Amino acid sequence: MVASSDEINFEQALEKVERSLCELKDRYAQVQRDQQQIETLQQQKTDLQSQGKSPTLKAELREIEQQLEELELNLESRLFSWSGLKEVFWQAVRFGGLGIAIGWSLAFITLKTPTPNNSSTPSSLSSP
Repeated sequence: MVASSDEINFEQALEKVERSLCELKDRYAQVQRDQQQIETLQQQKTDLQSQGKSPTLKAELREIEQQLEELELNLESRLFSWSGLKEVFWQAVRFGGLGIAIGWSLAFITLKTPTPNNSSTPSSLSSP
């Protein structure tokens, strides 16, 4: 049995959806791990801050703060992707450009058609 092009396209689309779902699941698991690690590091940070101000504690605090910054940056960079913005950008360009084209054509049509002259009013309205 020979598969038609519609069946092949459907199978390819289905595979793409499955890959996207796997990537989404992986990303969700990574976010959960990172958030748990952030909570743990923040707890360690507050514990160290309450212990005192020795040089070794300050060094540990700096290391924990650096790890927290890296995790937050990692979370932000993974949530923000250029590919998602690319689609939104091109939709805005397409529909914004379409709106401008329609607006210009309507303005051109309305400016080209003559407007009625109001100087020729009936005599009954102009006399007292």
